[in-house]
Amino acid sequence: MNKFKLFSAVVLMATIIYSCKHSDESITISPEAGATYKTGDAVQVKPHYGSGTTVDSIVYLVDSVRMSSKKDSSAFSLKTDSLKLGPKIITAKIYQGGKSQEISTNIVLLPAKAPVEYTYKVIKTFPHDTGSYTEGLLYQDGYLYESAGNYGASDLRKVDLNTGKAVQKTPKLDAKFFGEGISVIGNKIIQLTYKEKVGFVYDKSTFKLLSTFTNNVGVEGWGMCFDGKKLYMDDSTNRIWFLDKDTYRQTGFIDVYDEKGAVNQVNELEYIDGKLYANVYTTDLILQIDPKTGTVLARIDMKNLWPAAQRPKDFDDSNNVLNGIAWDAQGKRLFVTGKKWPHLYQVAFVKK
Repeated sequence: MNKFKLFSAVVLMATIIYSCKHSDESITISPEAGATYKTGDAVQVKPHYGSGTTVDSIVYLVDSVRMSSKKDSSAFSLKTDSLKLGPKIITAKIYQGGKSQEISTNIVLLPAKAPVEYTYKVIKTFPHDTGSYTEGLLYQDGYLYESAGNYGASDLRKVDLNTGKAVQKTPKLDAKFFGEGISVIGNKIIQLTYKEKVGFVYDKSTFKLLSTFTNNVGVEGWGMCFDGKKLYMDDSTNRIWFLDKDTYRQTGFIDVYDEKGAVNQVNELEYIDGKLYANVYTTDLILQIDPKTGTVLARIDMKNLWPAAQRPKDFDDSNNVLNGIAWDAQGKRLFVTGKKWPHLYQVAFVKK
């Protein structure tokens, strides 16, 4: 064997010996990435390293928020009761001899229970303007306020409940804008736009345009509602954003999940007695959502609210879908409608 081959063999043997000696010093963390848990589960987070490794301390973080610390490798029990739903990044920051390294994994947190299933009964039927592609709907001071969508046809209107006719309207938005969700904040009405990243602020009494603002929150502008303190806005995904009521800037968010996973295309929103209610776009479903966690608490099947047999033959069912939820807080009346539907319905939800 020549000197080069002998040297190579020695290096290879030394590498093998070194690797065997130090392989137990690699650090990993459990649970396995992508593991699914239910709200209320205790997640056992544990670092794994060889007997030859010593650590000074371990700090545990969830989505960059410090949760606990330990001096050894014993498991940290992560409580999930108060966590928002969806993906969670779990990080162990390990300190050794004045240095630190981070080891991460991730889990997906789902609701502990399936939503309660409801159907509905119609209390009363009112007329609705078939020219309105309903995007935003709310009830206040004895009137409906409605945002009609579509490019070239978008406007904001104040509607007489009993006749379905607008008693007040804004001029149609410029054809480059597609009107979306609305909310009333004091003496102002806020209106979103679809893809244009612009919001409009109107005087509630005169419908005069007071100002505009840039809305870079989320993918698109869809539904919106107000709980008296903050705005909620969705964006075509399963995310509902929190907005500051004065600046319209993002302050937080929740992700909407049921027991099976993310519920996407959450659309027109209404805040009723501490819960969010939302249409699911292109479906006959309305969801009741916990505004703190994103849990779908109830699922209301509105199928046949306006029976298919009663619709005109040329009616575009795939586009003119159920959309619009309005709550009369004083009269405790709930109204729903659809895009270009001829009726607005006062309904009550009935547990199946």
